Amino acid sequence: MAQHGTQAHSHLYGVILAGGSGTRFWPLSRERFPKQLLRIIGEETLIQQTVRRLLRSMPPRRIMMVTNEVQAESIKLQLTAWKEELADNYILEPEGRNTAPAIGLAAIRLVRQDPEAIMVVLPADHVIARPAQFQQAIRVGEKLAQEGYLVTFGIRPTRPETGYGYIQPNRRAGLGGKQKPLGYRVAQFIEKPDLPTAQQYVQSGRFFWNSGIFLWKASSLLEELAQQQPRLFRGLKQIDGLIQAGSSISQLVKPYRRLESISVDHGVMEHSARAAVVPVDFGWSDVGSWGSLEEVAKKNSSGNVTNGNVVDLGSRNSVLFADQRLVATIGLTDMVVVDTPDATLVCPKVLAQDVKKVVGILKKRRAPERLEHRTIFRPWGSYTVLEEGTGYKVKRVTVVPGRRLSLQLHHQRSEHWVVIAGRARVTRGEEVYELQAGDSTGIPKQTPHRLQNPGKVLLEIIEVQNGAYLGEDDIVRLQDDFGREPKTDVSNDNLKRRT
Repeated sequence: MAQHGTQAHSHLYGVILAGGSGTRFWPLSRERFPKQLLRIIGEETLIQQTVRRLLRSMPPRRIMMVTNEVQAESIKLQLTAWKEELADNYILEPEGRNTAPAIGLAAIRLVRQDPEAIMVVLPADHVIARPAQFQQAIRVGEKLAQEGYLVTFGIRPTRPETGYGYIQPNRRAGLGGKQKPLGYRVAQFIEKPDLPTAQQYVQSGRFFWNSGIFLWKASSLLEELAQQQPRLFRGLKQIDGLIQAGSSISQLVKPYRRLESISVDHGVMEHSARAAVVPVDFGWSDVGSWGSLEEVAKKNSSGNVTNGNVVDLGSRNSVLFADQRLVATIGLTDMVVVDTPDATLVCPKVLAQDVKKVVGILKKRRAPERLEHRTIFRPWGSYTVLEEGTGYKVKRVTVVPGRRLSLQLHHQRSEHWVVIAGRARVTRGEEVYELQAGDSTGIPKQTPHRLQNPGKVLLEIIEVQNGAYLGEDDIVRLQDDFGREPKTDVSNDNLKRRT
């Protein structure tokens, strides 16, 4: 476990924004399994790397996660190493309303917990190659935050990037440090300029990229929110009161939707007289698209970034990613090829940002490929959708040793299980019995049931579902080992209306 700088940073807290969908990293990233949950660089996922980065400056109990109900389960599964310390540190948004509401809600909670709290706010899906320099940047930013400044970290541009915001520092208004300023007051923010303008900014040498990482006193941020976005501030105070009163996520949906969807950059930083920028060089990349992967990933002698079962002949400067199937490429230049079990992407690297437009089309079509992969991970194991059609769905379900699914029932479907490996303990109504490889059993509709792995090897079963409606929300949890909601919000009548 990393060492924590608890004495030097007694009021420092981390706020990780982990609710994004990562549309530009489709098809590997999905709405319910976004980029921060992927192993893109190294052995850990991006969100695991983000948490470990903060542990250099604070204990895990000071790290807060802002996400949504759909992604929270997968995030908790990936952060089991800090399960107890992070258990009460999740803020769940009913839906995404951009960064200003998410950060504001976290700030209100932190001020109630510690009036002197200083927040370092960072996305869950960025790559930082030099964590020691990142820690030093936090120390610098903390000094300015204690003086009331709202600090952002500026990255020196390496190319005319149109997908980033730009910051122009006021070089005549240096902050801290008599010989060399620690930072500068911000002259202006520019959000995602066109290409000619971005080229001018890079050539001038007077601008930084906006890293999207911020550091400020929670109370200072709230003061600016109250001044710059008073309606949003009042709405957040109302929602915090509802949370304190024990309101459920579903009860927060309507008041949350009334909040303006606005970034903290637009809503606060662009208007604040206290905005400051600290120039940094800690190997930052937001890995915003497949085209930017080459900034942080290892390349072979031909300049290709490859992963998985790839056979290539003569390609150059390309991104070649294979999930399970063999991918063969010949003579490609500056291309992106990404293959997953249910979707394949092929595009020039220069157009990799447009992948989000493809996801937009899939959303209009209500295509399942935008939401999740065929293999879904759960605290007890995983399931893979092998095939589905009208009235049926076939899954492969795995349960790790010693784990069990929730005790549950379904209104609209029956299930038939065939054990293909391991040993299963089945609860069906009042019955409890065991099955070996080759055995099978049936679960009628509306029958309480549970699947458990009592053995020491992985349990694998094939599950065949039959029914008029086969959605994952047709479930009533009667008991659960992982603290998930005991019952879904979808009633039997609502399910019938869907069919």
